[in-house]
Amino acid sequence: MSLTLILLLILLGLILLLLEIFVVPGTSFFGVVGGILIVVSVWQSYAILGTATGNIVIIATAVLMAVVVGIALKSNTWNRMMLKTSIDGRVNEIEKQELQIGDLGKSVSRISPAGTAIFNDNLYEVHTNGDFIDPEIELVISKIEDNKIFVKRK
Repeated sequence: MSLTLILLLILLGLILLLLEIFVVPGTSFFGVVGGILIVVSVWQSYAILGTATGNIVIIATAVLMAVVVGIALKSNTWNRMMLKTSIDGRVNEIEKQELQIGDLGKSVSRISPAGTAIFNDNLYEVHTNGDFIDPEIELVISKIEDNKIFVKRK
């Protein structure tokens, strides 16, 4: 095995470790394969190229890994990778005057067993007791419990 091949395997191992950390965390496959590639490459550098070259390879590998970890731990690195969106959704906040049991409405989406319906020109998340209701079906409110609206077909 040549020095070039050893260095390429170390770089491939480092890339796989970075993939494990940043892209597919939790699978451990890329991390294990990357670690094995680095260890085998350092071991081969000692076995084939001698102790002096092996020492240089292991020190260079340790320095390269320290630099990569140092860059990864800088806060600006993580800020570039962060998702910066916010959730604008809201929970049904039902006023007693707005909706009453027995009010009529229409399903907007398929309710299976949860979906969207329109009552008094407002959209609400509604639930059924296990029924499946297609869009554009007239509904009646059967129960309101803890801001959860239960409906059935009219």
